[in-house]
Amino acid sequence: MVYLYVVFVLCCVALFGAGMVEQRNHYRNLNMIPDRVLVNGIRGKSSITRLCAGALRGGGRVVVAKTTGTAARFIFPDASEEPVHRKFGIANVVEQIGIVRRAAVYHPDALVMECMAVMPALQEVNQSKLIRSNIGVLCNVREDHLAEMGPTLDDVARSLSRSMPVGGTCITAERERLAILQEEADRRDCRLIAVDPESVSDHEMNGFGWITFKENVAIALAVAGELGVDRQSALRGMWEAPPDPGVLSVARVMHGDKRFRFANIFAANDPESTFMNIQQLEDQQLITRPLTMVINCRPDRIERNGQMGELSGRVRPETIVLIGEVTKSARTTVPADLQDRVVDLGGKPDPDSLLQGVSAATPDDSSIVAVGNIHGQGEVLVHQLATLPGWTCEDGSPSASTLRTSTGEGSQ
Repeated sequence: MVYLYVVFVLCCVALFGAGMVEQRNHYRNLNMIPDRVLVNGIRGKSSITRLCAGALRGGGRVVVAKTTGTAARFIFPDASEEPVHRKFGIANVVEQIGIVRRAAVYHPDALVMECMAVMPALQEVNQSKLIRSNIGVLCNVREDHLAEMGPTLDDVARSLSRSMPVGGTCITAERERLAILQEEADRRDCRLIAVDPESVSDHEMNGFGWITFKENVAIALAVAGELGVDRQSALRGMWEAPPDPGVLSVARVMHGDKRFRFANIFAANDPESTFMNIQQLEDQQLITRPLTMVINCRPDRIERNGQMGELSGRVRPETIVLIGEVTKSARTTVPADLQDRVVDLGGKPDPDSLLQGVSAATPDDSSIVAVGNIHGQGEVLVHQLATLPGWTCEDGSPSASTLRTSTGEGSQ
């Protein structure tokens, strides 16, 4: 019995020693990178991470970046990238240690990391132990992960604030809960910078070949400014930066004798971000009425299904198509005056039947916005649409070459 006790104690000592060595090596790798940026918030983190990296590259900085989510990418200093490989496909914040070690090999001037923690305690560990950023980004506070960070949006704001760098700088585009963020920043001796999206002109936004938001660009410009990169160089770098796989996209496709625009808004899976995306696409005339709203339902996202059904009252589509499972959870929240517009294609029909059903419910020369969450029937629908031929607008602009099937967090 004493022998087993001694073996147990020796193993504990060995593990403790190995942990101390790993921590020391990790801190050494961190110290090799002068500036570290940690991007946190609810929606748009992946896009902001890429924009920040692009802005710094535009200023001649050597930058390594990493986005997270199901489309996690390691981005090299030359802007090329590769997927982050995970054992058993499971994300774990501990992978940040390996990312830092790999980044240090390139002796970068800056490391831009997307926060991959959801639990408040892990967000703090991610900042204080794993990244130790001197510049933090807290892009926005939205209705998501309420079970872990809520239940209220004020609670979410305080949870996200745990990633603020103590004694550093935090940049945000959040307005409604700015007072809470300022209070949390003061507690951490952190300088909070609130950016104004309208400081980014429409002309500057026209430089992007993909859809992004002024809030995201304003944040990246502020990060670049803090690190000494001038505005024009930062913009040039952002314009040249490759978009996130989950970026908001619109494709023009044909099915039989029908043609329609398809907007993949699955990545923006909270109602406010989804509505903002739809508004932006309509403002830019990338989608047109009549409008079909496809809501993908998941049995493990009953609350989210209901939020999307309720959102139809703000969007006012001509047709509401429900796909996926437990579609009743979305249908019951659709406003009474829109109930006669609902087409329920719930369950797991074969891919061809799903596409045929959505197409039959969609008028010719109209637009489809796909919302909710892409997993399940959403993935099936996007995959089927990607096989369809495209069409060209009267102005000669081509159809989108691909439909993005990633669930990255690129949308606002």
